[in-house]
Amino acid sequence: MEDVIKNSPKSLGYSHDAMGRFQRGIKRMADIISSLLGLLLLSPLFLVIIIMLKVQKNGPVFFSQERIGYKGRPFRIYKFRTMSSVVEDEGPRLIAQGDEAPQTKTERFLREHHLDELPQLWNVLKGDMSLVGPRPERKYFIDKIMARTRDYELVYQMRPGLTSEATLYNGYTDTMEKMLKRLDMDIRYLENRSLWLDMKIIFHTACSIVSGKKF
Repeated sequence: MEDVIKNSPKSLGYSHDAMGRFQRGIKRMADIISSLLGLLLLSPLFLVIIIMLKVQKNGPVFFSQERIGYKGRPFRIYKFRTMSSVVEDEGPRLIAQGDEAPQTKTERFLREHHLDELPQLWNVLKGDMSLVGPRPERKYFIDKIMARTRDYELVYQMRPGLTSEATLYNGYTDTMEKMLKRLDMDIRYLENRSLWLDMKIIFHTACSIVSGKKF
């Protein structure tokens, strides 16, 4: 997958979006159709997950959080809840680790296989997100990245996505170094993105989920 996106020079504060207006229109139409079909076809799975989370009585079924998206606008992202809210009582964290994030087997399974992110199909349908694009981040961490480089502003040219090359190959961003690497990968995606590339990323993501590969 690393050869899917071409290498590009380090951004100097500007970057050309390789996807033209016509392709962006088709991409948005595909997002609407795919998310609507996904919500309908996966509704039985949604119901099973909701029942499993309800039965364990370990907290609310859904989790929402403010993220920054397209054109720098905030929006609420939705997930199935897979960890306790007390994890961040002392402030935002990249990833809760160890005993700080007590999880049931069900919650751990959902998180490890990214099934907790299925409710984001609603975000895609609404237009907050796309199937493929940079992962949306919290303002707290965006400010920390911006203190290192202003290049994060380039990400605002795209709708955040459910998956991306960075999601597949950079994994959960549990360090600032990984966040900066993810930013570089997102900028390279911007400079090379196309409908064909999106289909490749979706295919690789689906294969990873079906095979049980963690990413």
